[in-house]
Amino acid sequence: MARLALFFIVFFMYIPDWAEESFITQYEYGQMLYKNPRGIGCINCHGKKGEGAVIAAYIDDGKKVILKGPDIRSVSMKQLRRNLKSRHRIMPTYFLTDSEIRAIYTYLHEEQ
Repeated sequence: MARLALFFIVFFMYIPDWAEESFITQYEYGQMLYKNPRGIGCINCHGKKGEGAVIAAYIDDGKKVILKGPDIRSVSMKQLRRNLKSRHRIMPTYFLTDSEIRAIYTYLHEEQ
Protein backbone atom coordinates (compact mmCIF):
# COMPACT_ATOMS: atom_id res chain seq x y z
CA MET A 1 0.00 0.00 0.00
CA ALA A 2 2.84 2.37 0.88
CA ARG A 3 4.45 1.68 -2.49
CA LEU A 4 1.27 2.62 -4.34
CA ALA A 5 0.90 5.83 -2.35
CA LEU A 6 4.52 6.69 -3.06
CA PHE A 7 3.96 6.06 -6.79
CA PHE A 8 1.03 8.48 -6.90
CA ILE A 9 2.91 11.13 -4.96
CA VAL A 10 5.89 10.92 -7.31
CA PHE A 11 3.67 10.75 -10.41
CA PHE A 12 1.68 13.85 -9.51
CA MET A 13 4.77 15.78 -8.43
CA TYR A 14 6.35 15.22 -11.84
CA ILE A 15 3.46 15.33 -14.26
CA PRO A 16 4.70 14.19 -17.65
CA ASP A 17 4.94 16.72 -20.51
CA TRP A 18 2.08 15.13 -22.42
CA ALA A 19 -0.30 15.89 -19.55
CA GLU A 20 0.33 19.64 -19.83
CA GLU A 21 -0.77 19.87 -23.46
CA SER A 22 -4.25 21.08 -24.27
CA PHE A 23 -6.79 18.78 -25.82
CA ILE A 24 -7.37 21.33 -28.62
CA THR A 25 -4.89 23.52 -30.46
CA GLN A 26 -4.77 27.31 -30.30
CA TYR A 27 -6.08 27.33 -33.90
CA GLU A 28 -9.06 25.09 -32.99
CA TYR A 29 -9.85 27.20 -29.93
CA GLY A 30 -9.72 30.36 -32.06
CA GLN A 31 -11.97 28.77 -34.67
CA MET A 32 -14.49 27.83 -31.99
CA LEU A 33 -14.44 31.35 -30.52
CA TYR A 34 -14.68 32.97 -33.97
CA LYS A 35 -17.80 30.95 -34.74
CA ASN A 36 -19.50 31.74 -31.43
CA PRO A 37 -17.57 33.81 -28.86
CA ARG A 38 -20.49 35.00 -26.74
CA GLY A 39 -23.70 34.06 -28.53
CA ILE A 40 -23.16 36.07 -31.74
CA GLY A 41 -20.34 34.75 -33.91
CA CYS A 42 -17.75 36.88 -35.71
CA ILE A 43 -18.47 34.61 -38.67
CA ASN A 44 -21.91 36.21 -39.16
CA CYS A 45 -20.46 39.61 -40.10
CA HIS A 46 -16.82 38.94 -41.02
CA GLY A 47 -17.29 35.77 -43.08
CA LYS A 48 -16.01 32.24 -42.69
CA LYS A 49 -12.35 33.22 -42.37
CA GLY A 50 -12.43 37.02 -41.86
CA GLU A 51 -13.02 38.05 -45.48
CA GLY A 52 -16.08 40.17 -44.67
CA ALA A 53 -19.75 39.37 -45.25
CA VAL A 54 -23.01 41.13 -46.00
CA ILE A 55 -24.96 41.66 -42.80
CA ALA A 56 -28.05 43.26 -44.32
CA ALA A 57 -29.30 44.89 -47.49
CA TYR A 58 -32.23 47.29 -47.44
CA ILE A 59 -33.79 50.30 -49.16
CA ASP A 60 -33.51 53.69 -47.45
CA ASP A 61 -35.04 56.77 -49.12
CA GLY A 62 -35.18 54.87 -52.39
CA LYS A 63 -31.48 53.90 -52.26
CA LYS A 64 -30.20 50.39 -51.74
CA VAL A 65 -27.96 50.19 -48.68
CA ILE A 66 -25.66 47.27 -48.04
CA LEU A 67 -24.30 46.83 -44.54
CA LYS A 68 -21.15 44.71 -44.65
CA GLY A 69 -18.70 43.54 -42.01
CA PRO A 70 -15.14 44.48 -42.97
CA ASP A 71 -12.36 42.13 -44.04
CA ILE A 72 -10.27 41.51 -40.91
CA ARG A 73 -7.67 39.10 -42.33
CA SER A 74 -4.89 41.71 -42.48
CA VAL A 75 -5.60 43.31 -39.09
CA SER A 76 -2.61 43.17 -36.71
CA MET A 77 -2.85 41.55 -33.30
CA LYS A 78 -2.63 44.99 -31.69
CA GLN A 79 -5.46 46.37 -33.85
CA LEU A 80 -7.62 43.26 -33.31
CA ARG A 81 -7.22 43.62 -29.54
CA ARG A 82 -8.05 47.34 -29.71
CA ASN A 83 -11.11 46.71 -31.91
CA LEU A 84 -12.44 43.93 -29.69
CA LYS A 85 -12.00 45.93 -26.50
CA SER A 86 -13.63 49.15 -27.76
CA ARG A 87 -17.26 49.97 -28.38
CA HIS A 88 -18.63 50.04 -31.93
CA ARG A 89 -21.81 51.34 -33.45
CA ILE A 90 -22.85 47.95 -34.79
CA MET A 91 -20.49 45.27 -33.47
CA PRO A 92 -21.37 43.83 -30.06
CA THR A 93 -18.89 43.99 -27.20
CA TYR A 94 -17.64 40.49 -26.39
CA PHE A 95 -15.47 41.03 -23.28
CA LEU A 96 -12.86 38.54 -24.53
CA THR A 97 -9.70 37.78 -22.60
CA ASP A 98 -6.28 38.39 -24.14
CA SER A 99 -5.78 34.64 -24.61
CA GLU A 100 -9.13 34.38 -26.42
CA ILE A 101 -8.16 37.28 -28.70
CA ARG A 102 -4.79 35.60 -29.42
CA ALA A 103 -6.63 32.38 -30.30
CA ILE A 104 -8.94 34.21 -32.73
CA TYR A 105 -5.91 35.95 -34.27
CA THR A 106 -4.23 32.56 -34.69
CA TYR A 107 -7.33 31.21 -36.42
CA LEU A 108 -7.45 34.17 -38.82
CA HIS A 109 -3.74 34.09 -39.69
CA GLU A 110 -2.69 30.44 -39.59
CA GLU A 111 -3.33 28.17 -42.54
CA GLN A 112 -4.79 24.74 -41.72
